[in-house]
Amino acid sequence: MPIGLITLLVALSPLVWGSTYLVTTEWLPANSPFWAAAIRTLPAGLLLVLWSWHLPKRGEWLKLLALAILNIACFQTLLFIAAYRLPGGIAALIGSIQPVLVMLFIWFVQSIRPAGQTVLASLFAILGMYLLLNAPGEVWDIWGGLAAFLGAISMAAGSFFTRHWQLKMPLLALTGWQLFLGGTILLPVALVSEPVPWPLSTEQLYAYLYLSLVGTLITYALWFYGLKKLNTVAVSALGLLSPVMAVALGWLILNQSLSDQGITGMTLVLISVLAMQWFQTSNQENKPSTTQKIRNLPHEKLH
Repeated sequence: MPIGLITLLVALSPLVWGSTYLVTTEWLPANSPFWAAAIRTLPAGLLLVLWSWHLPKRGEWLKLLALAILNIACFQTLLFIAAYRLPGGIAALIGSIQPVLVMLFIWFVQSIRPAGQTVLASLFAILGMYLLLNAPGEVWDIWGGLAAFLGAISMAAGSFFTRHWQLKMPLLALTGWQLFLGGTILLPVALVSEPVPWPLSTEQLYAYLYLSLVGTLITYALWFYGLKKLNTVAVSALGLLSPVMAVALGWLILNQSLSDQGITGMTLVLISVLAMQWFQTSNQENKPSTTQKIRNLPHEKLH
């Protein structure tokens, strides 16, 4: 499949994730981040585990558990804490620092310095986020902001190690086991820390179904597929589409206004996404494969 088409498919994930903040504040039970995270992930994970019917190998369990904690348990909990405490656009924007964090992981763990143009695009993304976050009329909650930032660190680490470890598992099994293990970790925490959100209204039930099936099962499968096929920074950069969607939904559905400064910031974020995708995709397409390198060797070196 062409890289451009893969990128478009993977981009659906952050666009759908951008709706999480609206769904959380408008239709989910109030102040239940652990239950929201558990209900979102555990059923989707169980369905995928049963569907894929693949048992991880003995040496894969610890890495799979680490990925489940980073990508699912920690990230989903922190995401919902931020969603309950911050406007959706603000929470998503803080979380979209992820591409920069991924570059830092690659730099410190693999000793690979990021390309200068990618760093420049990241700086413009940060500038765009700063303009949006400091737009007139925005109100901050320090705990919500901290949760969003820690969630970005967790997801960035999870994205990096998903690509770095390259577990030899089918895509649906890799996705399902992470969701199942993460949800299994979250369930007892939710039982101990929060009242059970029951009974659910019809709207709440549909909201949970949407988050679990569309916003988790499908989108995480696409996200991990992208991490297998594309550059890690390029995939993480697509996460910048999440705050744009969150802001757009707030404007269209909740009648939240955008100042000129906010519109400028959102535009810079979008340009940065496109720029990082262009740079990373170009590098990936221009990088010769192992087969090509062998073919390019002088004939006598092959014998």
